[in-house]
Amino acid sequence: MQEFFRLVFHPHLRKLLAVRWVGQLTDGIFQSALASFVLFSPERQASAMAAALGFAVILTPYSFVGPLVGTILDRIPRQRAVFISNSLRALDLVFISILIFSGNTGVLLTLLILFAFGVNRLLLAGLSAGLPLMIDRPNLIKANALAVTGGSLGVVIGGGIGIAVRRLINSIDNANHADGAILLIAVAGYLIAPLLSARISKEELGPLPHENSVANRFHELKELVAAFAFLKQHKDATRGILATSIQRGGLTALTIVGLLLERNVFNDPNNAEAGLAGVSRAIAFAGAGLVVGAFVAPIGVEKVGRHNWIRLMAFLSAVTPILVGIYKTPWSLYDSAFFVAAAGQSMKVTNDALIQS
Repeated sequence: MQEFFRLVFHPHLRKLLAVRWVGQLTDGIFQSALASFVLFSPERQASAMAAALGFAVILTPYSFVGPLVGTILDRIPRQRAVFISNSLRALDLVFISILIFSGNTGVLLTLLILFAFGVNRLLLAGLSAGLPLMIDRPNLIKANALAVTGGSLGVVIGGGIGIAVRRLINSIDNANHADGAILLIAVAGYLIAPLLSARISKEELGPLPHENSVANRFHELKELVAAFAFLKQHKDATRGILATSIQRGGLTALTIVGLLLERNVFNDPNNAEAGLAGVSRAIAFAGAGLVVGAFVAPIGVEKVGRHNWIRLMAFLSAVTPILVGIYKTPWSLYDSAFFVAAAGQSMKVTNDALIQS
């Protein structure tokens, strides 16, 4: 614990953490407004298909934009990319808030949301790529775990803030106006992030000279091929990535189930506020799980080894959601949210260390 606090106040790393954590806290506020608009507005009937399509929209940029962002990040200073990305997100959210305020659910809204998450992918990739340049190598794994866990917790806290603000505003205004107002709060958060990124010098996050040379014009394709060759030779890394990916897919499915249960089963479908209150409680349990999972991972790895710990966390992730299917009560959902979040974060931290080592 003391080691993590020392890293938080590291003279270089703390500047990167501030940008990442403020941005991901704001991500949580943004995502809570989207979930509220799509699933908890009284005039819209929530369904499994609507929830699945919503998550597909959110995750699409991570699947298609992710492999391409490295080219951008190796051509311009990453600090500039981070600064510009946060500024563009703030501007984009202004337009999204206007559309949601008016209840618009058309193609334009979908495109603006896709743009927001695509820029977010570029931003997180830039911060991750620059992290090794902000910390000495012996502390790299701890710093990476701290950045990822703190960011994930920030998303959870931001989601809780968004839901709380929405309930407060909704008591004096209609649901669409409340969601639009929450997005304006997110705009403020995204405007703070570039101010924080201005504290980082232009070259501090890279790229290094050998990364942005003209000779490396096709280095992204070469690195992608090299990555598959690496995974072919290192089966442990391959299995770790697959296990983490499958667990995250299950977590997404559990999230959709939880949202729909709170919206349509545990509460009156016409009482969106009660459903949002249930979601906020589930978010709180998941947030606690994230913290616990990150801190117990080193202990578990020391006791049983990395491979066995990943297997144990995968088993825990698979077993606990069964409680929701058997009992279908709010507390079975909260228990699953805690344990699946804890197991998933513990698995990811362990897998990251496995790959980096």
